[in-house]
Amino acid sequence: MNINSLSEEQLAGQRLMVGFNGTKLNDELQFLIRELRVGGIILFSRNLETPEQIKALCESAQGFAEKCGQPALLISIDQEGGKVARLKEPFTQFPGNPAMTDEADAVRFAEITASELSGLGINMDMAPVLDVIPETGNSVMATRAFGDDPGWVSRLGTEVIRHLQQNNIMAVAKHFPGIGRTTLDSHDDLPTVAVDLNTLNQTDLVPFKAAVEQNVAGMMVSHIMYDQIDEQWPASLSSRVANDLLRKTMGYEGVVITDDLDMGAIQNHYDIHTILKQILNAEIDIALICHSLNQMETAFRLSLDFLKRSPENMQTGVRSVERILSLKDRYLGS
Repeated sequence: MNINSLSEEQLAGQRLMVGFNGTKLNDELQFLIRELRVGGIILFSRNLETPEQIKALCESAQGFAEKCGQPALLISIDQEGGKVARLKEPFTQFPGNPAMTDEADAVRFAEITASELSGLGINMDMAPVLDVIPETGNSVMATRAFGDDPGWVSRLGTEVIRHLQQNNIMAVAKHFPGIGRTTLDSHDDLPTVAVDLNTLNQTDLVPFKAAVEQNVAGMMVSHIMYDQIDEQWPASLSSRVANDLLRKTMGYEGVVITDDLDMGAIQNHYDIHTILKQILNAEIDIALICHSLNQMETAFRLSLDFLKRSPENMQTGVRSVERILSLKDRYLGS
């Protein structure tokens, strides 16, 4: 779909990816697509019953978006394998990233996962986890990360990215610029990582640089405060992290997505107006809101207001939506 054919409301809504309740195209999901013009949805266990039901849900959501004159939806899921895998049996169950012993394990995971997601109509996997944990193993990500060696994490992570995307599933590397050093869970509150950029460049950022070179479809920014990069804002709200470091310094030209804005790390400290202002100004492309319908409605209104405020804001918004539409064109033909 050509960006010039999109209304201001569609430009605003394309920058939202949302969760919803229910297992079919119900009133809530129709409202999100028709009224908030969302660019994407994310599936959780609450949306998943059987393979047939999941496929019908995805197909009906895409059909309704088309009926509403919307671009095709990004339909995402957290399918990392191991601890975080929304799809249960009869789908293939994997032991998780820490259990991988070589690149062949990563290839097998990615190829099977891509096949199963494609068969359902899911087109984006919120994986791989590229966080590097400390050698001590003391990390909130210990059960989800590939390991403590940046080179090893890079090798396995890029195999996952390559083989997901070769099989037409968008990969999303997470959680930029790396949350392996944290022990406080950002689902609960806001962690701080007190590490200088030089150290991050030698460790945490190494797998993300490899993901950039691999042309990863999406990059998820974390709800962590990296106080030696930006002492005021966590990564998911920080222009210094998302724009200066990821885009300008590392050269990433793909789609940037926040982690779930309903998490305690954000909700305990910032109101939705501040959150959206920071995201939009930082040129973070997609705000991910997984639970609160009220937050979704407010975010849509604020995104629309942002566009209308100035020609500069409109240019910023158009750049983000162009990146989103480019991704959809490449993977979805829309």
